[in-house]
Amino acid sequence: MTTATVTTTDDSSPGGAHWTPRLWGTLIVLCAALFLDALDVSMVGIALPSIGSELHLSTSTLQWVVSGYVLGYGGLLLLGGRTADLLGRRRVFLVALGVFAAASLLGGLVDDGGLLIAARFLKGVAAAFTAPAGLSIITTTFPEGPSRNRALSIYTTCGASGFSLGLVLSGLLTSVGWRWTFLMPVPIALLALLFAVRLLPRPVEEKAAGRYDVLGAITGTTAVLLLVFTATEAQGAGWLSLRTLGSLAVVVLLAAAFLVVESRTAHPLVRLGIFRNGAVARANVIAFTMAGAYGGFQFVVTLYLQDLLGWSALEMALGLLPAGAMIALSAPFMGPVVDRFGTGRLLPIGLLALVAAFALFLRLDEHSSYPALVLPSIVLLGVGFALAFPSVNIAATDGVADEEQGLASGLVNTGIQVGTAVVLAGATAIITAGNGGGTSAQAQLDGYRPALLFVTAIALIGLLIAATGAVLDRRKRSTPLPVPDYDYPSAGTRGDLADRRDEVLSKG
Repeated sequence: MTTATVTTTDDSSPGGAHWTPRLWGTLIVLCAALFLDALDVSMVGIALPSIGSELHLSTSTLQWVVSGYVLGYGGLLLLGGRTADLLGRRRVFLVALGVFAAASLLGGLVDDGGLLIAARFLKGVAAAFTAPAGLSIITTTFPEGPSRNRALSIYTTCGASGFSLGLVLSGLLTSVGWRWTFLMPVPIALLALLFAVRLLPRPVEEKAAGRYDVLGAITGTTAVLLLVFTATEAQGAGWLSLRTLGSLAVVVLLAAAFLVVESRTAHPLVRLGIFRNGAVARANVIAFTMAGAYGGFQFVVTLYLQDLLGWSALEMALGLLPAGAMIALSAPFMGPVVDRFGTGRLLPIGLLALVAAFALFLRLDEHSSYPALVLPSIVLLGVGFALAFPSVNIAATDGVADEEQGLASGLVNTGIQVGTAVVLAGATAIITAGNGGGTSAQAQLDGYRPALLFVTAIALIGLLIAATGAVLDRRKRSTPLPVPDYDYPSAGTRGDLADRRDEVLSKG
């Protein structure tokens, strides 16, 4: 079990501008893996009708082609992040990326619905290990400050690009054949794996990093898996059914048991003291609301454009292209922007753009035009994600010790995936309740509008939290830093010292 701090940047100039070709190659490899992870969350959506038709899958079975990936991804991120801290980030990243490539190939070749869902779940599990391992490699390779902000801005913007371009690529590939949506990531993943073996920094320091928190891993992972599963299945079983309520009760019990275990064990899976850093705690909640609101909005827009307006898969791909293009093109510029304005200012602006994008879409009707309705929201989505997505990832890992970067990465990614699953399930239930099972244009609109109000409200919660954080940051900058009124112990456990550190951070 190892941890390592590998700093290979040259920060002699502002922003650490003198990155070596090897360092650029490392960042590109990690960006490619995150792009594929995010791409798979959204890319299968448009291909679902073709998959169901060819493999003869019912609607309830077909939803698990998407949900299986989200279940594996969101349910095991905490375990993936802590495993990267304990076993070594490079090792975990390489193994998981190889599994991701194999699962992608399997998904594109199978002719059975059950095997396809299993391949999707395995792919999600692999992503649950590559995402936190990759993010923690960046945060331990690039020193905190302009250099890390620049790297994280490029990295997280690639993730946002994959998420937003998923529908675009899905529309293009589905027009050729749905299997290409599964096979396309294979050569990219293998190429990234080949370069990762050569480029990723090897640990330079071997040291014990704690033991496995087996009980915490069981209770925490099971709680998250069951929450995602319950939210996904609630649409079919009913939100007030005995099955759903019973599952939620078990989730609460498992979460309570997890908190008790983590507060008492010497080597926790999630050291609860990490949330004493207010910026980290807020960033995790914002990640939940931001990703959840977008996931619900994307679902409503897909149904509206395809089912009500009759758009083809290719038309959807081209119509949604501006948002993905804006996010991708912003990557080289976001590092200096973050350095200049700080995440505390950019997060509220980005979230305000997202809230406006969702609210403007409430004007939808059965004859809406692309320039009047869709394009303004798509442009605002591009602006919002370009500003908010890098900022929330930087804030979620800022001030966290190197040995806990995998944990911090796993936490924020868990918030993103669980938020997507839970809010999407809520939006789906609202659509069904609103349309009353009707198929007329008015019945569909009666379902879409309340769902849009719901996702707008979720995004507004994130905006309020971000605005609160900005106010607190402004007050903190204007207040002299207090001198701690205690002495550090001469000796103590790593958790004791980390808790002391978090206490100092929480005081400003």
